[in-house]
Amino acid sequence: MTASLLDELDLLPRQRVLDVGTGAGVTAAVACQVCGDQGVVTLDRDRHLTQAAAARLADLGFRPEAVCGSGDEGCPARAPFDRIFVSYAVASVPPALVEQLAPGGRLLAHVTSVSPSWPALAVVERTFDGRVRAELRAVEFAHQAGHGLERIWLPEEFRQRITAEPGTWTQRSMLPPPADTDRGLWLAADHLLGGLVRDFGAENLVIGAPGCGSWLRVEPLSRRRWNVITCGPRDIWKEIQDLAVRWRAAGSPDRYRLVFEPGGGQRAASECGRLTWRLPVSRPSDERATS
Repeated sequence: MTASLLDELDLLPRQRVLDVGTGAGVTAAVACQVCGDQGVVTLDRDRHLTQAAAARLADLGFRPEAVCGSGDEGCPARAPFDRIFVSYAVASVPPALVEQLAPGGRLLAHVTSVSPSWPALAVVERTFDGRVRAELRAVEFAHQAGHGLERIWLPEEFRQRITAEPGTWTQRSMLPPPADTDRGLWLAADHLLGGLVRDFGAENLVIGAPGCGSWLRVEPLSRRRWNVITCGPRDIWKEIQDLAVRWRAAGSPDRYRLVFEPGGGQRAASECGRLTWRLPVSRPSDERATS
C-alpha cells in the first residue's frame, strides 16, 4: 500500500516534501532518495519517533529536517511544499496542509469515518494558477487512524451473536447484496448511513451497528435468491438497498469530488450531485502516525 501511494505521489528530484506522521521513517527515506534530503521535512507529534527516525535516516546518509509538532498544523515555516503525504487516516483533510501546498503540488491522505470498514483516499492538487481541486477515491485499504480519531468495532461477543442467533426478521430477497467491488457505494454508505461496521472475516455479508445493536446477515440460497436476516431497530438491508438505488442513479461512482467550502467546511459529491455528504470540520489536534 505504501509503495502504491508513493507512486501516486509522483515524487521528482528537487521537490519540497512534507511527510506528516514520521513513523519508522520509510516515506521520508524514499523522499530523500528521490528528491534530495534538503527539501524534505518529516513531522510527528512524538519527539521520540522523530529523534529515532532522524538517527535511522542519518545512518542511510539522509538528513531531512525532523520536526515535532501537530500534523494538523503542518510546517508553515518551511511551506510551501510540492508534495504532502499523510501517513495516518483523518476524518477530513487538515485545511492547514491544503494551504501549504505549492502551485502544481499534490497532497495524499486517507479519509475515514469512525468505522474502519470503507475508507477513501483524498487526492488534493493545487493548479499552477492557484486553484484547488480534489477528489475522494473509494479504496480497499487505508492507514490506521491518527491519534484522537475515535473508532467503532464489532466486539467478539457481538460477532458470535450475529452468527448464532436467528434474528428478529428473515426475508427471502431476489435483490443481490452489493458486491465488494462496489466500493463507491460502500464509501457513501459509510458516511450517509453511519455507524456500520462490516465483519470481513465472515463468509458472507455481515454488518453490525454497535451503537444500537442492530445487525444484518445475508446468506445465499441459490443463484438468484438470498436469505436476509436482520435484528435490532435499524433495517440495515433496506438502508443499503435504498442507497444502492441512489448510487446507481448517480452513475455508480467510485470517486467523488471533494469541495473545500468557505469557512473550512468540506463536502463530498458525485459528479452529478445526486450523492453528497459533509465531512467533519477539522480541528487542530496533536495527531501522529499509528501505523
